[in-house]
Amino acid sequence: MLELQNITKEYPNGDSLVHALRGISVCFRKNEFVSVLGPSGCGKTTLLNIIGGLDRYTKGDLYINGVSTKQYRDRDWDAYRNHSIGFVFQSYNLIPHQSVLSNVELALTLSGVSKKERRARAKAVLEQVGLGDQLHKRPNQMSGGQMQRVAIARALVNNPSILLADEPTGALDSETSVQIMELLKEVAKDRLVIMVTHNPELASQYSTRIIRLLDGSIIDDSMPYEAAAEEKEEARRCAGKAKKTSMSFFTALSLSFNNLMTKKTRTILIAFAGSIGIIGIALILSMSNGVQQLIDRMERETLSSYPLTIEKTTIDFSSMMSMRDNMTSDDVTHDDEHIYSVNVMSSMMDTMLAGAKTNNLSQFKQFIDSGESGIEALTSDITYSYSTPLTIYNLNGKGGAQQVNPNHLFNDLGVGMQENSSVMRSGGLGMSMDVWTQLSSNEALLSTQYDVIAGQMPQQYNEVVLVVNDKNQVTDFTLYSLGLLDPAELKEAIMDAAAGNEVEIDTSTHVYALDEIVGTEFKLLVNTDYFAKEGDLWTDKSEDSTYMTAVLEQAETITVVGVIHPSEGATTSMNNGVIGYRGDLVSHLLDKVNTSAIVLEQKAEPDTDVFTGLPFRTEEEPVSYTMDDLTAYIATLPEEGQV
Repeated sequence: MLELQNITKEYPNGDSLVHALRGISVCFRKNEFVSVLGPSGCGKTTLLNIIGGLDRYTKGDLYINGVSTKQYRDRDWDAYRNHSIGFVFQSYNLIPHQSVLSNVELALTLSGVSKKERRARAKAVLEQVGLGDQLHKRPNQMSGGQMQRVAIARALVNNPSILLADEPTGALDSETSVQIMELLKEVAKDRLVIMVTHNPELASQYSTRIIRLLDGSIIDDSMPYEAAAEEKEEARRCAGKAKKTSMSFFTALSLSFNNLMTKKTRTILIAFAGSIGIIGIALILSMSNGVQQLIDRMERETLSSYPLTIEKTTIDFSSMMSMRDNMTSDDVTHDDEHIYSVNVMSSMMDTMLAGAKTNNLSQFKQFIDSGESGIEALTSDITYSYSTPLTIYNLNGKGGAQQVNPNHLFNDLGVGMQENSSVMRSGGLGMSMDVWTQLSSNEALLSTQYDVIAGQMPQQYNEVVLVVNDKNQVTDFTLYSLGLLDPAELKEAIMDAAAGNEVEIDTSTHVYALDEIVGTEFKLLVNTDYFAKEGDLWTDKSEDSTYMTAVLEQAETITVVGVIHPSEGATTSMNNGVIGYRGDLVSHLLDKVNTSAIVLEQKAEPDTDVFTGLPFRTEEEPVSYTMDDLTAYIATLPEEGQV
């Protein structure tokens, strides 16, 4: 059911308005043949376009199946035109380079109909209009009447409930006009047909209802219709939601290709001219981008090879290195019969004390984090290191549970070597005494300096990667340090050597599949977990193996999620054979330390030592206490606190 209520259409014309329709109110039956008559400029075509959703009314309302269209959006109008309306134009509007069958099929491309079904439905409707034997002709090979039949077939192929015809016989002779009118009359038996025409004879002969317009208003209606309230409600209840318009990708591609191929010369010329412009712009952009990338890479490589380090305490070593040139004493006469000393140590101490400087790193970090420094634009990455150690255990190592960071391997072997010595070099393999190293937080820099050969880069604080060299090698020192090899074998070899026994050192190459490394798990021990509260005091339980085993079992798991090696031409300063972790792992550790029970208790009572229960010594207090002092202090404690 279609109903128009007080429809007004106005067009702006300079400072004035042109009133095309003036309060049109009309209701149409589900199936009838309606002819709209009137002189030119009376609003016939405007009325038809508003009914078909091609134009929007200014005032009033259009009801479709009892539903107002005031809230219709563009996609609602699209669905209405595609599934409910069929258009027949006076000028046919057929695509000249496509066949009759393709012209009719085109109306189904936005309905989501398969190609096979489109072809079958188009053939059936062409046979219905008497063109079953003209399927493969082009429009320019047909007469006017035949082309109008094709236009009617195209309008009917979607099986619309409303057929709109704008002067369908205006360009046809009398005989052909009669044929078209007979066809429209047949179509109107099961749907609503609204035709705009200037021919009152044909209208009176074939139409079941004639509406006359004059100056945008209805002046006569031969068979007016007013739908009952029950009929409107029934139409609204039976109206289904219109399907959305859709076109498959391959259908759109096929239509585009056909359109391009109809005018090959123009398409080739446009493509050639466009390609010249695109290639020229691409060359300019590529050269600009290449130069910029070269500059950026040089900056990254320079900073990666020579990073700037700011420490809490710094010493001027340049003056110390020049001291060897001054190993003479001018105030003593030298002869060949004596040995003379030179004051190197005292001079060194004087130089160290004079050149030593202490940096306020806390204030400097606040300055950087504030964003006022502008240093972010001049750096690739800023990494902070903290004095809080990152304590990591491997509970499933070859030699059992083993602390892998901080690294105590050489101490456990009884070899006197500084644990925190920075880097040893051996055969091109960077071997750090601390196997765990913080990764750069600049992911772009990491991606250019390293290639992932297994797994992935860490995405969370509890994920790490193993860094190997460009030949996928790591030192056996790394394997022992991570618990992948048993350090007890080394210790036994050293003890045998010390006892004078013959020692066989394992020099074989150990080979590991990548999936053996990826998935390796470690345990993160929070440093405050070494302490447990017993009574009112906290006790160091690091030597209690039962306690430590239980703590480690409950500790957070750190997982190796990938293996990486330096990219070709990389200039990274990070050593190979290390475990790389994210900076937020340290931040997470610090947060857990600061929120632990022992730290919170110490903060709550800053003047009392939580390990002894005694107040901290101040500068005014004596270094030692007498027995009378201790007796007086104990007397102040409650009974349960006395000893």
